[in-house]
Amino acid sequence: MLRMEIALFMVLAFVACVYFSAGRKSTPLHRTFSVLLVVVLIHLALDGVTVYTVHHLETVPRFLNDAVHRLFLGSMVLVIYLFYQYIAILVEDETGKPRRLDWPARIFLAVAELGNFLLPISYTVTPEGNYSSGPYMLVPYGAVAFYLLLCAGLLAVNRKQIDKKKKTVIGIALTIEFIVCVLQGLHHTWLISGMGITLMTLSFYLTMENPDILRAELTEQKMSMLYLKSQVNPHFLYNTLDTIRIQAQLNGDKPVADLLMRLVDFFRLSVKVDRQMVALDDELEMLEAYMELMCYRYPELECTYDVDPNLGGVQVPNFILQPIVENSLLHGLKNKGYRGSVTISARKTAEGRMEICVRDTGSGFAEGKKAAIDQMLLTYAKQAPKLTGNSIGMLNVQKRIKLLCGREYGLSYTENAGGGVTAHLLLPLEEENVK
Repeated sequence: MLRMEIALFMVLAFVACVYFSAGRKSTPLHRTFSVLLVVVLIHLALDGVTVYTVHHLETVPRFLNDAVHRLFLGSMVLVIYLFYQYIAILVEDETGKPRRLDWPARIFLAVAELGNFLLPISYTVTPEGNYSSGPYMLVPYGAVAFYLLLCAGLLAVNRKQIDKKKKTVIGIALTIEFIVCVLQGLHHTWLISGMGITLMTLSFYLTMENPDILRAELTEQKMSMLYLKSQVNPHFLYNTLDTIRIQAQLNGDKPVADLLMRLVDFFRLSVKVDRQMVALDDELEMLEAYMELMCYRYPELECTYDVDPNLGGVQVPNFILQPIVENSLLHGLKNKGYRGSVTISARKTAEGRMEICVRDTGSGFAEGKKAAIDQMLLTYAKQAPKLTGNSIGMLNVQKRIKLLCGREYGLSYTENAGGGVTAHLLLPLEEENVK
């Protein structure tokens, strides 16, 4: 059994090194997890010591055996209390409701720790192995039952307001700990309590405390701030343009009024950044306004659409098509005097996903350029958010798709046999959004 405790300690020690070496937000939730991680490591170390001492009763002094066992179970009570604290803070963040069970939880912690050091302890020797027993064992079982009930109650009362992923993680973690406790109660010699605590800790780390997830959230927040900061001038601009459009219409200049209308439409739609995901129809509406203006400016430029009408309600990341189309114009068709075409298509793939393609008849990639772009898109997570440069649109679109949709989705490019390039945006397709 000692081997298992050593293995669990090494796994969590590695997790702790990764976690504490990564940048993270200083919030009550993450601070609680940091303390939890340290206490769990201490608990696993004591677990390994007690597994050794309980199997060497004849050589280890009784007072030393009693001391390490009391420290071991005292740390277990503290770990389970910290699990409750972590879940309570998470529920508070999700629902906005203040924590009302903190005082009962703290009082029980004090009573449990007092009982742990005062109740008598004994040891049972069996052919399968030895284990601690007696009234003192009521402390860990009582603590686990009490705090698991508190956590289950929080989850049940607030289930409709908690994020689905977080709710699932909490439910799985509580179920794992409950199963391990039942197995330990039925088989006293198994000594697997450390396994349940380790699995709970790992479940929270992998899904909610992973540094990659935190970095993605920070990146998304920075990008959202950039979008918000960019709203002020466009709002002023499109309101002013709408005033000019009305005056042009009153003066009988319909072509100018129509152009100003499309420009107003574009700015009105482009500053709607309150939602991370929008319907494909909304994204295309903004793109159409942009392309009508570009086609008027460059009469030999054409834009066509081949979009499955059943995909109009599918949710896509906000503002991902216009930057890609703009790249086609500036880095492909500009070299040909804006003579050519851009085709936007959207279809459902055989794998049940959606692929949006932006195909142009421009000059294509310069030598070595495609390899550089492919590498940049592949290593998007290591690239700092760009505010200037030729690839700002591609990189930011890639980051947003990966963050909002998953790492299996994203942007890629191919060269067309007849000239020009095609941008491929692979996105998830939720069936309830499709007619």
